[in-house]
Amino acid sequence: MSEFTLPDMSCGHCVAAITAALKALDPQAKLSFDLPAHRLQVEGGAQSEAALALALSEAGYPPA
Repeated sequence: MSEFTLPDMSCGHCVAAITAALKALDPQAKLSFDLPAHRLQVEGGAQSEAALALALSEAGYPPA
């Protein structure tokens, strides 16, 4: 499991955009969002943490 802190994630639109970006990379990934804490957990072994971080950054939500 990978965990990311995403300071720019603040609403349901953010969750939808992040979900779309990561599911495009790994359709089997399981995502758990903690919106108030700006945290995302990703379960799924198909992609490296670096690849996930790059996809998040490209979607406009760079991990802190």
